[in-house]
Amino acid sequence: MRALNSELHAPSATSYEVLRPQGAHAIAAGVHAPLTIDIRGHAGYYCAGMNDGATITVHGNVGTGVAENMMSGLVRVRGDASQSVGATGHGGLLVIEGSASMRCGISMKGIDIVVGGDIGPMSAFMAQAGRLVVCGDAGDGLGDSIYEARIYVRGAVGGLGADCVEKEQRPEHLAELAELLTAAGIEPVGEYAPGRFRRYGSARRLYHFAAHNSTAY
Repeated sequence: MRALNSELHAPSATSYEVLRPQGAHAIAAGVHAPLTIDIRGHAGYYCAGMNDGATITVHGNVGTGVAENMMSGLVRVRGDASQSVGATGHGGLLVIEGSASMRCGISMKGIDIVVGGDIGPMSAFMAQAGRLVVCGDAGDGLGDSIYEARIYVRGAVGGLGADCVEKEQRPEHLAELAELLTAAGIEPVGEYAPGRFRRYGSARRLYHFAAHNSTAY
């Protein structure tokens, strides 16, 4: 793995295939060039972490922290993902074609995440910026302590976290959602029409200092 990532950090080609990854950890971590990388099999922890500009496709499932702290580029997972999908991501697009486990989008800082299936509890916890689109259901505690990230969910929500509320879907949000779905390879019509999604975001009560709550700080 060290030799593979060393090559990807100072590439001699523009496209790569990783064969038989067998769940290895940190595959294609720290790539900072506009490469095309296909990982043909299941990957372990922190696959495509810190990606900055590459197009990385995992033809299988991934473990914890896929695309953690991603800056730019595209990461696509053809299967399911474990917890902490796109954690602290600053930019780029992350697509999970299957479902994702708990803490999806935790502390996201500008990344866009589109999940074709369901997500687990405590997703978008302390999400600061970016967009999270969920085509299935969301678990409990969605958007707990959220800042200015936007969440779109097509299915049921188990429960909203602290300071997260449902918000109006205005025309600009429907247009934004259609653009995100299209970028992820999902045609925004029929059951995936933007009007079938609900939008969630911050009530903006939690991150403002209130004098009458001073004893709680």
